[in-house]
Amino acid sequence: MTLSRHPGATAALVLLSLFFIPQPAFAAEIDSGDTAFVLISSALVLFMTPGLAFFYGGLVRRKNVLSTMMHSFAMMGVVSVQWVLIGYTLAFGPDVGHFIGGLDHLGLQGVGLVPDEGSTIPPLLFMVFQGMFAIITPALISGAYAERMKFSAMLIFSLLWSTLVYAPLAHWVWGGGWLHSMGALDFAGGTVVHISSAISAGAALLFVGRRRGFPQEAILPHNLTHTVLGVGILWFGWFGFNAGSALAANGTAVLAFVTTNVAAGAGALGWMFTDWIRHGKPTVLGLVSGALGGLVGITPACGFVSPLGAIAIGAIAGVACNYAVHFRMRLKLDDSLDVLGVHGVGGTLGAILTGVFALPEFLVHGEEVYTRGYQIWVQFVSVIATYGFGFVMSLAIFFVADKLVGVRVDAEDEVQGLDLSQHGERAYDGV
Repeated sequence: MTLSRHPGATAALVLLSLFFIPQPAFAAEIDSGDTAFVLISSALVLFMTPGLAFFYGGLVRRKNVLSTMMHSFAMMGVVSVQWVLIGYTLAFGPDVGHFIGGLDHLGLQGVGLVPDEGSTIPPLLFMVFQGMFAIITPALISGAYAERMKFSAMLIFSLLWSTLVYAPLAHWVWGGGWLHSMGALDFAGGTVVHISSAISAGAALLFVGRRRGFPQEAILPHNLTHTVLGVGILWFGWFGFNAGSALAANGTAVLAFVTTNVAAGAGALGWMFTDWIRHGKPTVLGLVSGALGGLVGITPACGFVSPLGAIAIGAIAGVACNYAVHFRMRLKLDDSLDVLGVHGVGGTLGAILTGVFALPEFLVHGEEVYTRGYQIWVQFVSVIATYGFGFVMSLAIFFVADKLVGVRVDAEDEVQGLDLSQHGERAYDGV
């Protein structure tokens, strides 16, 4: 059989070629260096989610390590699909009322390989890079309800939260929404990722409640080596998270890379020395927690501040997060993995300190030149707006999930451990 005798088949193949064979014009318009850089950065950001799984997994009891890690890995499946179907268009579609993106890109319609005006990378690549942020953010929230929430409820909550909370916030700040119009500075997700996940964790504490036995029983990490490995992966991946947000292999990416690294180091030292002074010994958990606090703090500021400003932000975040975690313990709040203390406090300080330490050239928005005081005010407004919207919406979503499947596991299942009761597996033989 030859194609020449079957014109219908020939026409079908030609039509398919339009969809699956890149056209030569694409290559001429794409900057290969920028595209390679953002591709690698996207992979680094995705790698952060398994890093988070190890970080969180090491901090819980051994009977819950698999279920805790499952939360992060499940988001790599759920949000990857959700982002393509509807999340991206709600975040980055044409602006609707400065609140949400339109549905023009539903199912990635119109998101192709030809760079938009002023860009050097394909819109499809921008979509996938932003999708990696969308994946890790609901995974961060899981640290607040670890060891006591039904897996089915977690899936429902995360899907609705990614659609109804994350996407609008991303639009407000990065997609042309009202905070963007005000001139809010958030280079890589201080409000969109860290504050939103932290305040939603606060809603989880209120709705889901404490773990059984807390605070009377000591609930200790089962494997700190997993935690150290997890933070190491997170620190590594954060270079894609922050430097990649420049969306080009340029000087801004270099600045973000340097400020990210030095802020993490300053945060690690800040927490470690605070522990050493207060308790007489430096701890590895304190060191890696401080690094995480510094990374969170620098995220909104990394492309806007000098390396010296980054040291200040990282050190302040490391010390402040240390005190916040200890204060949480005194209040007997069962934020299992300290999402509020690290991401909430670190993200809030980072967002506000962005206005304090931003280099003068970044206080210019369009034709407006902002005073530093006004920029700090705008940063404060962005923080408060994120807290208010995230908290109310998260409570509503928890309510819906509870009505559908029930949020909390049974007492017997919680005592047995979620690895067995929710997934029928054990992390360790004979345990």
